Amino acid sequence: MHFLRILLISVIFFSCKGIGSKVEPVKYKKEKKIKTSVKVKKEIFLLNDKNAIPFFFEYEKSNKENKVIITTNYGDIEIELFKNTPYHRANFIYLTKKKYFNGEFFHRVVKDFIIQGGNSDNKSTSKKRRSIGKYLLPPDTKKGYKHHRGIISMPSSEMENPYKLASPYEFFIVQKTNGAYHLDGNYTPFGRVTKGMSVVDVISNLETDNRDWPLDNVRFNIELIK
Repeated sequence: MHFLRILLISVIFFSCKGIGSKVEPVKYKKEKKIKTSVKVKKEIFLLNDKNAIPFFFEYEKSNKENKVIITTNYGDIEIELFKNTPYHRANFIYLTKKKYFNGEFFHRVVKDFIIQGGNSDNKSTSKKRRSIGKYLLPPDTKKGYKHHRGIISMPSSEMENPYKLASPYEFFIVQKTNGAYHLDGNYTPFGRVTKGMSVVDVISNLETDNRDWPLDNVRFNIELIK
């Protein structure tokens, strides 16, 4: 009996001990925010023989500029582009806005004939072309323009001549006093010099190597005239 009384008291004592005791709060660990970055690869638009004409058809509607200035260390040459040669004008404006021509050369100079620019073997030129595309423009020789002195023309031959003389990256200016009319029908006149033919004359008379490249490099930039 005495044993049972002691047991009962012990049970009550230990049962009541926990009443009123502080409850420790449960600590939760903060979840770390996982940074996610999704890189969206931009599609690079490149011109080619299939999309060039549709592209320039739309481009020329909202890019109506037709006056540019060619800056050289011999002086400036101002050019007016013909509005009724829309693809060639739009192409030239597009390349000008893309800064393709800046830092290029007059790579072919023939005295009393033409000065030609826009092409070189430099890696920088190849890199710029790769970023724009590889394409040709069809000739547009039926607009009544002839290769008078001061005409700017694109070497787009009516004959098949892929990616060489037909390159839209190149242009030439007729320097010949009496014109170069034997070029009519084979190349596309798309503009004329309005100021600076004396600069064309100076460049035309520079000494060249056996490839018609001036011994003193003639670099140029082309910008829009606003």
